[in-house]
Amino acid sequence: MFYKKIDFSRFSSIKIGQAEEVLILEKGDIFPNDRTLVGGANNLLVSPNPPLLMMLGKEFAAIEQTKEYITIGAATPTGRILSYAKKHDLAGFEFCSKLPGTLGGMLAMNAGVKTFEIFNILHSIQIDGEWRDKEQIEHGYRYAKLGGIATAARFATKFGFDQNLFNSLLSLRSNQPHDPSAGSAFKNPTGDHAGRLIEAVGLKGFRMGGMAWSEVHANFLVNLGGGRFEEAIHLLALAKERVHDAFGIILQEEIKIL
Repeated sequence: MFYKKIDFSRFSSIKIGQAEEVLILEKGDIFPNDRTLVGGANNLLVSPNPPLLMMLGKEFAAIEQTKEYITIGAATPTGRILSYAKKHDLAGFEFCSKLPGTLGGMLAMNAGVKTFEIFNILHSIQIDGEWRDKEQIEHGYRYAKLGGIATAARFATKFGFDQNLFNSLLSLRSNQPHDPSAGSAFKNPTGDHAGRLIEAVGLKGFRMGGMAWSEVHANFLVNLGGGRFEEAIHLLALAKERVHDAFGIILQEEIKIL
C-alpha cells in the first residue's frame, strides 16, 4: 500500500473537493477498517472534512475469462468492461454504456438503467477475500449491503452482445447534462421520478452560486463553475424540503456525501 494525493476538485465528476491523502491498496494488503473506500468518485460529494479515504489500486482492475465465468476486478472502469464485452461478444453488459465509475461503485449501489441492474447479471462477489453468491447479499433499487470491501465479481459467461439493446439503452441517457455532476442526485421514489418532482416544485434550473439543478434534467445537481460544497448541500436540502411540503415524499440521496 502507498499514499497518493488526489485533488477531488479535479478527480471527482462533480468537481468539488480538495486535495486529500488517499491510501492506495494493493493485492496482499490488510485492508484497514478506519478508512472509507472510494472508487472513481463519480457519485461523490466530498466535504471540506471527509473521513480518511482509501482506493483499490490498478492490480484490482483485471478481467479474466473462462468457459464458465467472467471475473472482473472491482477497480475496473465501466467503459473498459463495456469495451471488453463488445470485443468478446458477451451478453448482459449492454446497459453499462455511459454509466461512469468502476465496477466496485456499480456493485455498492446496484447501478443500472431502468430495469437493467448489475445484480441482474451478477453471479458472486469477492468480499474481504471470500466469494459470496449474490443471493447472500441484501440488495435492491440502487443499494447493496456488501458488508465489506468488494475486490472482484463474477458473471456467468454468456455470448451474444445485443447491439439493438445497447443502442436503445444509450438513447435513454441522451437527456443527461454535460456539465459536471455526480449523476442522479436522488433515487426515484416508488411510482414516480425525482426529476419530475424537483421540476414540479420550481427548482429546475434553480441556481445558487456555482451550483444549480440542471435545466436539462432536474435530478442532476450540476457545477456551472466554481461550485462549492455548501452550495450543493443547500440545494439538496431545498429540493427535499420543497418536495416533501408539496407531495409528502421524502427524497433519498443517490449521491454519496463524505
